[in-house]
This record gives sequence, structure tokens and C-alpha cells, in this order.
Amino acid sequence: MQINYSDFEKVDIRVGKVIEVEDFPEARKPAYKLTIDFGPEIGIKKSSVQVVDLYNKEELEGILVMGVVNFPPKQIGPFMSEVLTVGVANEEGKVVLVRPDRDAKIGTKLF
Repeated sequence: MQINYSDFEKVDIRVGKVIEVEDFPEARKPAYKLTIDFGPEIGIKKSSVQVVDLYNKEELEGILVMGVVNFPPKQIGPFMSEVLTVGVANEEGKVVLVRPDRDAKIGTKLF
């Protein structure tokens, strides 16, 4: 199915900086709870990510990630996820986070 450019423009994907990482033992699948700073326009948001197989908490803190900031919040067990942190599957089907390959300004939009 093809979409037009105006459809793509509706999805607001921004650069955020992970400022806190917590275990999420209540999740059905192993996950972390991230607190992400998306800059002054969007602010601080929470996200659940199933990346425990490839990342430890220490290496996630401080990295830049990409997140969809205009989806409605989603209840995941006892946690309300406010953004969708985006990733892709590796050859084993584990989630690899999509990240800028160079320093990008926090809060900037993907285009």
C-alpha cells in the first residue's frame, strides 16, 4: 500500500535523549521503562522498550533515540507509554533501536 507525502508528514518522529532507564518486571516480555527528553517543545516523555536482549541500562542512559511523539498514550500493564521509541529487528528478531548516527539536536523532527 502506498501513502502520499502528506500522510508521512502526520507522523511526528523526533530525536530524544534517554535520561533515565528502569527495569520493567511487570511487562509480559522483558522490557525497560525509558524517560526521554524530547526538548522544550515536546518535553519529557515515558516509553516502554523491549530491548533487554541487546542493551543494558547503563549503555542506554544518555543515548539519542527516535520516537513517535504524536500517537496517543498506550497502557502497558501498570505503565503508561507516552511515545513509541522506534527500532528494527536484527537477524535474530531482537530489537535494535533506531538512532541518529551523529549528534542531532534534541527535539528535531525526522524529515
